[in-house]
Amino acid sequence: MAKRGRKEKDNWKKKRRQEYLEKKEFRYYIFCEGQATEPKYFQGFKRYIEDNPIYRDMVLIEIEGCQAETMRVIGKAEEYVRENKITKGQIWCVYDKDSFPSSDVNGVVQRAEVLNQKNSDVQYYAAWSNECIEFWFMLHFAYYTANNHRSEYKKFLNEKFQELGIGKYEKNMDNIFETLMNGGNPKLAIRYARRIIKNGEGRTPAEIAPGTKVYELVEELAKYLPEEQKKYFTEDV
Repeated sequence: MAKRGRKEKDNWKKKRRQEYLEKKEFRYYIFCEGQATEPKYFQGFKRYIEDNPIYRDMVLIEIEGCQAETMRVIGKAEEYVRENKITKGQIWCVYDKDSFPSSDVNGVVQRAEVLNQKNSDVQYYAAWSNECIEFWFMLHFAYYTANNHRSEYKKFLNEKFQELGIGKYEKNMDNIFETLMNGGNPKLAIRYARRIIKNGEGRTPAEIAPGTKVYELVEELAKYLPEEQKKYFTEDV
């Protein structure tokens, strides 16, 4: 009897979740390499979008910290889509180059292209950073094209944070979204990142160093922000 009761409860939960998903017109599933820095940054978008009465009932954002790298990130994304029977949405893989093989870093993009041929309603995207997410953060303050190690990017951020009186940059900051939005310039960061990618046209992610495609995901999510926050990200607001 107890087993039957649990099964009915599980079925009820699945039905409620399906009803919840069907209400959401725009769906984003974000799989982050790290378990804290990147998820906390994107949680900022999620918080503000869910507080926006215009879009909160239309937009679904789910964020998973994978504690995995490159190809393992998209592998976990595929597994999640399969196990949860996801039939619609954008699947974003957020990962760093770091010291991983170029074939793995480029492989995520290649795998996404293959998957995207199978189902036009479920599309995969690679929001890579070469070398690390800190490069995306740096672009909020300056157009930077030196291919340095993560430690140099952190040093740059620390100096900028101190110069602006916004504390010290640390991994896993709870308020990283607000800090970059209010203390930096997301609009410029998008513009700079796009310029770098354009200049690297024809090259692979592993060859564009430094570079990042995180800006593409940021542009997607910024569309649903309340006007007060959206103005920091978009040129036409």
